[in-house]
Amino acid sequence: LFTFRAPEGALWRKWRGIQSDITKEHAVLDHCRDNAEACPSYAAQFLRVIKAVKAKSGRDQLDEANRAVNMAIRYMSDYAQHGEADRWSAPLASFATGKGDCEDYAIAKYVALTEAGFPHEELRLVLVRDRSVRQDHAVLAARLDDHWLILDSRRSDLMSDSEATSYTPGYAINHRGVQLFAAPYAKGAPINGDVEPAPAADNGETG
Repeated sequence: LFTFRAPEGALWRKWRGIQSDITKEHAVLDHCRDNAEACPSYAAQFLRVIKAVKAKSGRDQLDEANRAVNMAIRYMSDYAQHGEADRWSAPLASFATGKGDCEDYAIAKYVALTEAGFPHEELRLVLVRDRSVRQDHAVLAARLDDHWLILDSRRSDLMSDSEATSYTPGYAINHRGVQLFAAPYAKGAPINGDVEPAPAADNGETG
């Protein structure tokens, strides 16, 4: 679907903040690679996920990232965890608490895959409207062999974009920044960047 650069706003601020946090966490991961004994347990756990993802290829690599992150993080709303409506967390922050919401799952998968060598340009964090439950949600989309696959915190298995019939895409985010889907696809997109998802099932099982 056609996208164009989204206007400056809350989503850009959130994404730039996450990019800064990811850079800081990358330094922690590098330190852990050099000195495993001084590595925090949550960082070591995320490194194991990256290693497992890197050991796979093709669809299996995406499947490993989806399942591993879904199992490592237990769903908790930002209100319950942070006392605020919408906070995005980088992977080590999510792995440190073992809790997060849909954006946190998607961000952790994005970083795990890029750390494992999956091309940035083939990944998108996608903010969608789930019409089946009338709520906003976030997933990671990955392009493989010219087909888009969806990594979803609510599912242990991957699904093709054509299967995501209840999702209306609003925004796509990656190293290029925040892209807005052209109308009519963006109709009902979360304008202020606040995403209130339906709860993800524990361990990635469909809820």
